Amino acid sequence: MQRRVVITSVGVISSLGFTAEEIICNLKNENTSFEKSIFDDEVVVSPIKEFDVKNFAGRFKDKRYLNRGAQFCVASAIEAVKKAGIDKKLLAESGLFLGTGPNLDIGGEFPEIKDGEIDRKDLMALWMLKFLPNTAASVIARLVGIHGENHTLTTACSASIQAIGEAFRKIKHGYIDLAFAGGGDSRLSKSAILAYKKAKALFNGMDDPDKASRPFDKSRAGFVPGEGGAFFLLEELEHAKSRGAKIYCEICGYGASIDGYSMTAPEPEGKWAERSVNAALQEAGLTSSDIDVVSSHGTGTLLNDSMEADLIDRVYGKRAPFIIALKSWIGHIAAACGAVELAICLACMQNSYLPKIRNLDEPCHDRLNFVREEREYPIQSILLENFGFGGQNSALIVRKY
Repeated sequence: MQRRVVITSVGVISSLGFTAEEIICNLKNENTSFEKSIFDDEVVVSPIKEFDVKNFAGRFKDKRYLNRGAQFCVASAIEAVKKAGIDKKLLAESGLFLGTGPNLDIGGEFPEIKDGEIDRKDLMALWMLKFLPNTAASVIARLVGIHGENHTLTTACSASIQAIGEAFRKIKHGYIDLAFAGGGDSRLSKSAILAYKKAKALFNGMDDPDKASRPFDKSRAGFVPGEGGAFFLLEELEHAKSRGAKIYCEICGYGASIDGYSMTAPEPEGKWAERSVNAALQEAGLTSSDIDVVSSHGTGTLLNDSMEADLIDRVYGKRAPFIIALKSWIGHIAAACGAVELAICLACMQNSYLPKIRNLDEPCHDRLNFVREEREYPIQSILLENFGFGGQNSALIVRKY
């Protein structure tokens, strides 16, 4: 008999807030952080204001080895650990699975590069740690005492949902009883913004930053980069019940695939992305008609939104679920987008609330049930979709317990 897996703790650092209560309040009051980048006034970003990892982890010497995205990993993981209410023995046995992205702040780390020479008197002896993807996991483990199975994924925008999905599978099949899983990322540095602007992926040039993120709208023209992190304690159901843990939801299904089509663009028909969605439904033992809400990837780029809208139309047909697009509220958090969006989804499920898709004036698809006005709704099941550069696809299904 396969085991059931639930989420029993949530730690989130987002531009909408650090608790479910703050997130719902800011959704209802339309409080966002969209503004023009200090590095390029044509580009809009969604930053987290007044963040300091020391407020979550205290003072620790390894902070110097953490890039900003890794700091969001550490801060949200520590929040999840604090709220989990488990002892040192269980922490030691826990798994650790995280999704993160590369440190693209190359200009900030090496402001004076000439002829490929980066050595200088003030260069840290272990400067490479700021560029190794597993540094965040190493720091988290050291700070809180995790020693179990671990995995760091760097599968672009799909990474944190895949990290959660892999932890789910490890628990479901009996390898471990509990695991902390999630991710953190930031692409708001000068070099990162330059990279995505060169790739023609960013929205730029609008006077009103609040109107920049436009998922599924006919006038969409690129994504808005954001930042943040979220971590969760995943736990085998009976294990959670035996210790009287608060249960936020049950994870029911997970699917992942890769397009093998383009380094940046999604496969136009979305057939491999659809495969990840169908795999999650199959594992959950659900049909498309059982899904209440689709938390879309919804980047606001021409290619992603077109592919994803057609995919949703094929999978769900006439019985279209409600569709939300949380990047219209927080921007695109790259490798951590799925984890942060899951945290927001759980807050919405807890409060029976569906946020509208901001700036959706003219939908790009006529038959889909886009949420265009906020509403109360007793959410029972949510399917999250994430699709990333390199053709990385993932889907995760959670339902109310």
